[in-house]
Amino acid sequence: MSPLSSQAAVRLVAGREIRTRVASKAFKVTSIAMVLVVVAFVVVAKLISGSDSSSKVGFTPSTEPLMAPFQSIAAAVGEKVTTSRVDEADAERLVRDGDLDAVVTGGPLDQRVIVKDDLPDDLRTVFTVLARQIALDDQIQRAGADPAAVNAAVAAAAFDVQTLEPPRDHQAARILLGIMVGVFVYIAILMYGTTVAQGVVEEKANRIVELLLTTIRPWQLLVGKVLGIGVVGLGQMVLTVGVGVAAGFLTDAYTFPSSIASGLAAWAVVWFLLGYLMYALVFASLGALVSRQEDVGGATAPAIMLIVLPYIAGITILPADPDNELIALLSVIPFFAPMLMPMRIALNVAPAWEIALALGLTVLTIAALAWFAGRVYRNAVLRTGAKIKLFSALRGS
Repeated sequence: MSPLSSQAAVRLVAGREIRTRVASKAFKVTSIAMVLVVVAFVVVAKLISGSDSSSKVGFTPSTEPLMAPFQSIAAAVGEKVTTSRVDEADAERLVRDGDLDAVVTGGPLDQRVIVKDDLPDDLRTVFTVLARQIALDDQIQRAGADPAAVNAAVAAAAFDVQTLEPPRDHQAARILLGIMVGVFVYIAILMYGTTVAQGVVEEKANRIVELLLTTIRPWQLLVGKVLGIGVVGLGQMVLTVGVGVAAGFLTDAYTFPSSIASGLAAWAVVWFLLGYLMYALVFASLGALVSRQEDVGGATAPAIMLIVLPYIAGITILPADPDNELIALLSVIPFFAPMLMPMRIALNVAPAWEIALALGLTVLTIAALAWFAGRVYRNAVLRTGAKIKLFSALRGS
């Protein structure tokens, strides 16, 4: 029987990992949980945005002339209102049944606002400005001037605004998306990186690796395992992100262009792949140093800290200070880039050259780690017993 080619050996190991992981109960449970979490997040976002819907205000025939100025004032102060004409006899019933938030009755100078239990602060502001405008118009008319001419002159008054930086569109939505992407990339890299380490130790403890290495080379086993688990992680990541994007637009929970969400989803997948490949190689080499599952946590703790620290820095600093120079510097460093750069891309504060630099440095780091991890794995995976020192495994002694 002829020996397997390198490509066939890697494909065989990767296929075994994919079949084993996909068929496992843990994969099914985590996939369902992640999809439910992202759908729940979208629903909550929709409910929150729904709470900001326009207030409904009715005007009786006697106060109908106030409808137009009321709408103008609401627009000026940034409040969303929907107005309608109602009969005097139906006013209280419509408010009591919740069909209207308020009804304005009475006369132009002695209007009365009917509400169910309390007047919301946003409507209170609009009604206060309206009442003062009515009183001012009355005083202007008593003084013999034309209220319409005075109001037109006041409305025409304006001031120039000079911006030092271009405006950032959809900034609140971008902050929310940036946090979401950061959380998902962080969880995915941490989860599948540690899975690689646990898989290496499991095969080493069960002596399966000894059997496998009789037919394939150590680097082929390492690459196949990393790629196989990575394919499973990528599928789960694409499923989760795809469901989140689709659910958002199906429920109209997103108020920003689809190009922002789809572009950011693509960047999330790219940085997950790069981050996973980089950290999976690190976790694989660290996992090869120990022979028991209970030792995995201690062996991989340094790598986990490299994942946790930029994630915490990103979600705590970036929302309040998107242009933070320290975060900008860290986001191009390979071990920090997978968590920080997609957040900065979401906030639209990462220049193209910084993204390109981060991508290039990360790819070079993956290439260097492939050599490093392959050497450590080859020298340590067949050695059992006490934990092996990293430099000892690297030297092969």
